[in-house]
Amino acid sequence: MREFRTLIIDDERLAREELKSLLKEFNEIEIIGEAQNGEEGIQKVKDLNPDLIFLDVSMPEMTGFEMLKQLGDIPNVIFVTAYDQYALKAFEVNALDYVLKPVETERLEDAIKKLKEREDNDFESENTLNHRKDRQLTIEDRVFVKDNEKCYFVRLGDIRMLESDGNYVKVYFGESRPLILRSLNSFEEKLDPEVFFRANRKFIVNLQFVQKVENWFNGGLQFELASGDKIEVSRRQAIRFKEHFAF
Repeated sequence: MREFRTLIIDDERLAREELKSLLKEFNEIEIIGEAQNGEEGIQKVKDLNPDLIFLDVSMPEMTGFEMLKQLGDIPNVIFVTAYDQYALKAFEVNALDYVLKPVETERLEDAIKKLKEREDNDFESENTLNHRKDRQLTIEDRVFVKDNEKCYFVRLGDIRMLESDGNYVKVYFGESRPLILRSLNSFEEKLDPEVFFRANRKFIVNLQFVQKVENWFNGGLQFELASGDKIEVSRRQAIRFKEHFAF
């Protein structure tokens, strides 16, 4: 049975002791530590790397919400508090559950059930992602792209080209051009070569967007895309293009 390494963070010692006593009834919970304020909680989370934290909302100097903002990787969180006005905010930060004091065993049971359900869902999602990593992507696949504060979930077929830009790759779709910290070669390995063609050292082009092909200097070619972008195809890649796509 999976055990969840658990940390309790609450400024009241009696509240921590009561919660530890209640959690003894749950074999899947392994209590690995406790903290009495937000600052200590941050350090304990970093040092112990728990799977789950029971976190009080209202603590002196730093609230539970303020504490979470200072964490990089946030484990599963169950808020435990005497006040119910924070419930909506708790779920806005993707908390697993929100339990009111005094804590009842039945309510804890519901919260831990949610924890196990989330774990099962994450396991299934991870298996799906691993399968996806092992296969070549198609133009119908959608990919998640994060660029600073902006996030996109874009269909691969809507990406017209990718451009190497130092240690990054610039992804072109619509009016957007987010940067991803990866090499162009890593993209080439995952993309369908029947659709995404490596034009030169800097560019991979979605051939579905190519409207015009012209002879270019030194035996190369030039692609003109529907967007108006013009991409030079190196002589070596022009030979490959002609060999593969000639009628």
